[in-house]
Amino acid sequence: MGRIAVIDYGMGNLHSVAKALELAAPSEHIEVTGDPDVVARADRVVFPGQGAMPDCMRELDARGLQTALLQASRSKPFLGLCIGLQMLFDHSEEGDIAGLAILPGKVVRFTAGSMVDGDGRKLKVPHMGWNQVWQDHIHPLWRGIENAARFYFVHSYYAVAENTAHIFGHTDYPTPFTCAVAKDNLFAVQFHPEKSQASGLQLLSNFAKWQP
Repeated sequence: MGRIAVIDYGMGNLHSVAKALELAAPSEHIEVTGDPDVVARADRVVFPGQGAMPDCMRELDARGLQTALLQASRSKPFLGLCIGLQMLFDHSEEGDIAGLAILPGKVVRFTAGSMVDGDGRKLKVPHMGWNQVWQDHIHPLWRGIENAARFYFVHSYYAVAENTAHIFGHTDYPTPFTCAVAKDNLFAVQFHPEKSQASGLQLLSNFAKWQP
């Protein structure tokens, strides 16, 4: 049995993430934790997040989790979810705040003036609900998931990766934006796999078996 730590810094939908992992990986020990030592001992780490990025960064630092998170992002299978993807980048427009700088790039807000679909209908911000995810590269975490499968989103900001080799998935709203990134032992998604039914559970199951 492996140990999967779900990082608790007070800002994630932790119950839903943990329950989805228990369903997707029943042989694994799932632990929601705010203890840096537990994160360091875990075999795999999940970094979820909801809310505003300045609040997330503040809480991460206040709880002494940043060092353990950075070490995990370099050394073991690591999965970022929603804000847990955005915080990996250098900087966010939300609060004009620095991120963790694990991946080069920035996080920007959907531009209200351009939020119109092909039929001229105005699109809402936040981007909320089901949308298709297009796989830009083959990756073990996409195994068993059809290209253009639908996942559940809730966000007003999105990542602009500086290195296109890190982009592993995109979604149209109304123009393409990056919704999945990967580098070495790290994979992160803008959508919520814990709310995405069969495709989301498949991604979490793939993560539990991934040997980068």
